[in-house]
Amino acid sequence: MRQIKIFDTTLRDGEQSPGCTMNLKEKIEIAKCLEKLKVDVIEAGFAISSPGDFESVNTIAKNIKECEIASLARSTEKDIDAAWEAVKVAENPKIHLFIATSKLHMDYKLRMTEEEVLERIKYMTAYAKKYCSSIEFSAEDATRSELEFLAKATEVAIANGATVVNLPDTVGYSTPDEMKRMISYVLEHAEGAKDIELSVHCHNDLGMATANSLAGVQAGARQIECTINGLGERAGNTALEEVVMAMKTRADSFTDIDCRIDTTQLYRASKTVYNVIGQHAPLNKAIVGQNAFSHESGIHQHGVQANKLTYEIMTPESIGIHVNNIVLGKHSGKHAFQEHIEEMGYQLSEEDLLKSFDAFKALCDKKKNVNDDDITAIILDNTGAEMEVNEDDYRLDWFAVHTSNFTTSTSTVCLRKGDEKFEQVALGDGPVDAAIAAIDKIMNPGEHIFGKFSINSVSEGKDTLGSVSVTLETPNQKFIGRGLSTDVIEASIRAYINAANKMISSDKKAKITAQD
Repeated sequence: MRQIKIFDTTLRDGEQSPGCTMNLKEKIEIAKCLEKLKVDVIEAGFAISSPGDFESVNTIAKNIKECEIASLARSTEKDIDAAWEAVKVAENPKIHLFIATSKLHMDYKLRMTEEEVLERIKYMTAYAKKYCSSIEFSAEDATRSELEFLAKATEVAIANGATVVNLPDTVGYSTPDEMKRMISYVLEHAEGAKDIELSVHCHNDLGMATANSLAGVQAGARQIECTINGLGERAGNTALEEVVMAMKTRADSFTDIDCRIDTTQLYRASKTVYNVIGQHAPLNKAIVGQNAFSHESGIHQHGVQANKLTYEIMTPESIGIHVNNIVLGKHSGKHAFQEHIEEMGYQLSEEDLLKSFDAFKALCDKKKNVNDDDITAIILDNTGAEMEVNEDDYRLDWFAVHTSNFTTSTSTVCLRKGDEKFEQVALGDGPVDAAIAAIDKIMNPGEHIFGKFSINSVSEGKDTLGSVSVTLETPNQKFIGRGLSTDVIEASIRAYINAANKMISSDKKAKITAQD
């Protein structure tokens, strides 16, 4: 049985997706999900890129025990030093260095000859090896590199200590046939390639990232680099949930191939990542989209009722979507609630369980039918990074709005910070605008642009929970805030406060760093 390793780069390449920045607490939350998912490698960031990235990589390295923790590094001593300093506390540290091997990149970006690139690979791979036994080398833009030179680069990296060589489709240019040809050629012509792990890292610019990754595996690659929900630069990366379920579902095409992923954690991981970045899965997103297991056509419905296999190639349960007939309501006790969420795949601490149960009971007073989507939203809202309130954070105490279609909206907002309460009144163009104006008077978050504002229903019905995400933008950063409530005005207020707290906290950290 050939074991395929899953290298997750949600926290590095995924975060580079526009609008998907994450703070430290959110990254740790996702890292813990990835650990439960049993990915083999977590690429926690690019340590040299910023103090914040270094801190993230280092903190994840300290807290995650069941996965290798990698930091990306350019092929320079300074980058490699920073990567090692960040990951050396991990139980299973990994340094991931890269340099481009395509003629286009070497001529116009690196301005280096082939000989100079090979010499850099030789020296820097050996330099990283003195720190760490687990070394990955990536040949950036491999799919547009000349095969003969790519094999030489691979051979040099292996000879100097690389235990993994990654051949990425950096700009999403390749096709499955080309990917197979590249992997086969390198395995055949690069000395030592069959003794280490060849890896594929595909981008989705032409919509073929999943197909290319699977083609690489069929040709002999032993690692797939991917992200939850396919996040990543431009059109994104290979979606972890897609390649894993493809290999599981089409075992007839991937004979003697397996990976250690716990597929029942896929849906939870997907929901967590979307929640952190303030987005929702497209309705038709493969595996985790709302319509993935829905059937509207009468012919399809009839077939599924007769035999699910007619139109469903996998079960909702296989990816962690809980399906049963138990109805939880306002009379349900904590024990029943705990049993139900454990069946859904959640293991909560006593403190988080109580928070979630209290929120569940409060929702039952507002909403007639509470389903699993509501419960998932409650758990994520009450146990995620957003609930880790700092002493200096503001929290909503109460609010009141007066609005109509012929008068200027007015809002009164009361916020708490520690034991203090602050109250302000403001006018605005609608109730949300008025409430935000009142919040700004209290919090004074600083100059920013109000970016994206989105409202989504968590489940069905007019009494459904509303999930709101807002983005506040400064010249250097974006801050995503989220709020949840059956009242969309309250959800909007909570989302704005959440984003403003992040903005204020970031500004304080920057000032402290500048003083040091």
